[in-house]
Formats: sequence, structure tokens, C-alpha cells
Amino acid sequence: MSKIEDLLSKKILVLDGAMGTMLQEYKFSEEDFRGERFKNWPVSVQGNNDLLSLTQPEAIAEIHRKYFLAGADIVETNTFSGTTIAMADYQMEDLVYELNYESARIAKKVATELTVEDPKKPRFVAGAIGPTNKTASMSPDVNDPGYRAISFEELKVAYRLQAQALIDGGVDILLVETVFDTLNAKAALFAIDELKEELNVDVPIMVSGTITDASGRTLSGQTAEAFLISVSHIPLLSIGFNCALGAKQLTPHLEVLNRYANSGVSAYPNAGLPNAFGEYDQDAEEMADQINEYLEKRLVNIIGGCCGTTPKHIRAIAEIVKNYQPREIPAGNEMERHAEFDSASQP
Repeated sequence: MSKIEDLLSKKILVLDGAMGTMLQEYKFSEEDFRGERFKNWPVSVQGNNDLLSLTQPEAIAEIHRKYFLAGADIVETNTFSGTTIAMADYQMEDLVYELNYESARIAKKVATELTVEDPKKPRFVAGAIGPTNKTASMSPDVNDPGYRAISFEELKVAYRLQAQALIDGGVDILLVETVFDTLNAKAALFAIDELKEELNVDVPIMVSGTITDASGRTLSGQTAEAFLISVSHIPLLSIGFNCALGAKQLTPHLEVLNRYANSGVSAYPNAGLPNAFGEYDQDAEEMADQINEYLEKRLVNIIGGCCGTTPKHIRAIAEIVKNYQPREIPAGNEMERHAEFDSASQP
């Protein structure tokens, strides 16, 4: 049992908040994104936040440090779009390994420094693996429903490169997050499983899906139950949901995971729902108050924030979780629990 797996059953672990929200405060220009190294790059790179790990590493390290000091036990690497698939938009496919490796190294350096300063509070780094900007199970063309912009094999190859670089950079966990198409996630999990076997490493895996709207389904149409069973073939540190919804709207979906998941359960919702301008304006106290329901019901083992959240939100969350016990991770026979799940899921 790894240290983080041991901690998961003893306390609620706090994940960091939004990287993008924090980066917006710097108001980086095109020139800032490019830096000296990429000043002559042929296409615009403004908005490529992953690139900032190479051109503005001090800012990335500072954000990680702020989240840790706010009370986070885990920070995510700045690698949400760190695949060759997503980086093709910037003609930066050849930089993918370096982007992920350096992002992991930056986060791990901060985590190690703060853990040395306070050994009683170990800090961990989760290698963030985003969903890519293409989907394997849906057509982007309404006139050709059978068309697919990406194949499972192409996704697997891309995810494998990203996971390899994150592992080499020193991450403690791999986090397949913001899953809107479970087939994409399965490609990532397949690649990670293959990589772990070849490298003989045992990196814990977190999976976090996204319920896109009030229908209670992912973009590819899965309910919370279906999403859970789709990835249950892989041993996980945790499964959960992030993004799209605020804390209040996420509660019923976490209750489903709490009932059936054999692993830990995670949640990192947005700071409420977006306003008319697409901005998130729920303050730290209101968000923490809504998350309190998760804690009272013992629904989660890992809690953090997604879009619109800042160190203030994480500090408020970290303060209240101290007063609660984590969700109890079921022991028992996994096959029996799956049989119970299948029976409950029948119409």
C-alpha cells in the first residue's frame, strides 16, 4: 500500500483548485506565452497554458505553492492539454514529452520542498491527463454520424506518451480527468496499464468524469452508474466527478458513486454555475458551505475545486474537512459488489 492509499482511508485529502483561473490573473500576452525560445513560432500560442511550464515556469511554481500553502495535499500538473492531439492546434506535437516532463518536475519540486519543511503533511503531485479535443465515440459531423475524428489506437498512443513523461517527471498519481467520453478515458487507462507493466511501476490512478448538464449524463450519454461500470475493470485510487457543475448540483451523482465504488471517491466541482458572462462568481465561503453536505454524508475521500476556484476556495475547503471523516472505502469481494451493481442497474 502506497503512502497516499494509506492516507486516503484516514483523512479527506484536499486537491488544488483551477490552474487556468489563476493564470488569467497574470494577464500574459502573446509575447509572454512565446518567451525568447518561441518568439518566432509560426502560429499564435496565446492560450496554450501548458506551454507556460516552459516559458513562465516561475508562475506555474508559484501557483502550485499557493495551493499547497492554502491546504492542498495534492496539486495537478499544468498538463490538461498535454497530448499530441491537443498540441496539434499550436503545431507543438514534438514538444509534448518536454511539456509534460517539465510540468511534473516543477510541481514535484514545490511538493518536495514543502514536505521537507513540514514532514507531517506530505504533499503529492497528480499528473493531469485531460480529455483531448477529439472524441472517439461521437461524430463531429451531424451529417455523418458514423464518422470519427480520432481512433482508439491514436488516443492510446498519445496518452501513452503523456503518461510516460509525467511518470518520468516524478508524479505520484496519474489523473485522467474531465472525462466526457468514456471511450477516450478507456484508451488512456489502457495506455497507462500497458506502461505500468512495461516499466514495472505502480502509480495510483484517479479518474474523474464530467456530468455535463441537469440530465445527469456525460456528453457521450452515460449516467453516473454507467460511467462507473465502464472503468471499473481498472484498479483505481479514486473515481469521481469534476467541472461542468457546482457543488450543490453534483451531490446526487456522488451519492451514486458512494453506493457502488470500490475505490475512493473524489469531487472537484466548479465555483457554482457560470453567470451570463461565462464567469464563476461563487465565493469561497458559499462553496465550502455547499461541500459541507458531502462531508456530513461521508461521500468523498478527495475534495478540491475546478473552474473559478482559487487558493481562497481551497483554504475554506481545507478548514472544514478537518472536522470530518473520509468516506469508508469498502472491503469485501469485488465481484459480489459488481453483481450487486449489475442487479441494481437492471430496468
